[in-house]
Amino acid sequence: MGIFLGRKSKRQSSGAPQGSIPEENNANPVDLQKYDLYNKGINSMSNEKFEDAIRSFELALRLDQKYVDAWIKKGYAHFHLGEYNSAISAYDRALEIDINNVEPWNLKGLAYYRLKNYDKAIAACEKAIDVNPNDAMVWYNFACYLVLSGRIDEGLEGLKRSIEIDINYAKKSVRDRDFESARAEEGFRRIIEVVVLESIRQGYNYVGKIVWITGMDRQDVEDAVMRLTMKGLLVRKEKKTITSKEEYYEITQEIAEKIGYAKQTGFLKRNKVISAPLQELKDISEIIGMAKISVEKGDIQQTLEALERLINPAHHGSAMIEQFFDQHRDVRLYHIRIKDRGQEYLNSHKADLINLLSEMDVKVRGNIVSSSTGE
Repeated sequence: MGIFLGRKSKRQSSGAPQGSIPEENNANPVDLQKYDLYNKGINSMSNEKFEDAIRSFELALRLDQKYVDAWIKKGYAHFHLGEYNSAISAYDRALEIDINNVEPWNLKGLAYYRLKNYDKAIAACEKAIDVNPNDAMVWYNFACYLVLSGRIDEGLEGLKRSIEIDINYAKKSVRDRDFESARAEEGFRRIIEVVVLESIRQGYNYVGKIVWITGMDRQDVEDAVMRLTMKGLLVRKEKKTITSKEEYYEITQEIAEKIGYAKQTGFLKRNKVISAPLQELKDISEIIGMAKISVEKGDIQQTLEALERLINPAHHGSAMIEQFFDQHRDVRLYHIRIKDRGQEYLNSHKADLINLLSEMDVKVRGNIVSSSTGE
């Protein structure tokens, strides 16, 4: 299903939000009144009084026809009432004022999705992606609409892009019925395998536990476990009880040494820590050094290759997410932007990227010392 909750408009993402009262020295009675009406509408929406919210937003818009957030929230209220065409009209008014605002493009796509007009939903997402190609939510919605329109290969590529930006969309996608027609595809099966493998790595090593933590169908989990076992990535084990035997799975030692594993620590072994192996930390440090050299030289291909090895779960992405989450996020965004914008972007952001990589290296080397001391 398309995602739309919890978004801020572009104007709210920096500085004071449009819904807040401006500073006294800049305020005038009309501004105070429109902000008050806007906030009244927001409060009505939070209480699911959408008709009251629409009236408040309309009164605010009488005072300021260019109040973008009021148009967006008005559309949002119409959407919740099932008035999808009215919602689209409100989003269009917001876009007439601010065409580079991702939120109304994304929400417009969602309204078309509810109308089952997938071609127009796709077109709206394409506009949003043009504005911000690093928005994981938009890529995810885009993937949903493509799959629903029968363009499964393109949809899986969009889903892959979403997951590259935010790994959490992998777990979200395996529960989403919009991808039902893509489940038999090899690309989607690999996404399911990644989610199952990560669950086991986190210590959820029984099929029932994986079903519970991921929300996936039991059959999908069992199929993925079977494929991972056949590939030599998992080992099937049994735990005997007085009355029965219970099956569970562990990551093979070779794979665990590459991607890390869950360790029980603390009193009664109840605290779980994901530990990347010492050799992997050393490998990450070496790659960071190579990346810094590539960035300094302005070698875009080698830079992309080095960053890819740091963010891709098939290489060191999983360890980076677990132990250096913020740095993984920043490196991933640099990778996407360099890939999209090319040499000019790399050249203009050399200093920032080298600084980020240097800070990462300090943290990684600190963990190497800690791991060496603990062994």
